[in-house]
Amino acid sequence: MPVAPPMEPGAVRVAEAGVGNYTQTVTNGRHQWAADEPAAAGGRDEGPTPYDLLCSAVGACVAVTVRMYAERKGWPLESILVDVQHGRVHADDCAECETKKGMIDHIYKRVHLAGDLDEEQLDRLMSIADRCPVHRTLSSEIRIVTSRG
Repeated sequence: MPVAPPMEPGAVRVAEAGVGNYTQTVTNGRHQWAADEPAAAGGRDEGPTPYDLLCSAVGACVAVTVRMYAERKGWPLESILVDVQHGRVHADDCAECETKKGMIDHIYKRVHLAGDLDEEQLDRLMSIADRCPVHRTLSSEIRIVTSRG
């Protein structure tokens, strides 16, 4: 097995865990977690799927961004719950999408806000939910560059 090079600052490293077909160990240098596929897909279900991790990044970013904004404004936001799902639809079924052939990835977010907030505050917080950095990244043009290690 090759010796792993040092991690670049700010990187996340994914390595095969050595168990099961698809189980991966993920680390950012400070924390470690697992990723896997469900048993029905040939995995061991040792951790969330890659799409679960993507959805969790969206949900966590939304919750943190909304919380920061409410705190900065001094608004009485008691709690935030964000449900996120990934799905795919046929391009033909998406009237507002630019792509007209094949499949379109959809990320569905449902944001639950609790607190003594008026309608204007709730509307503003929902607007902020669409402006979290991860949401903005996924909504912009993305280039993923792959290099050989």
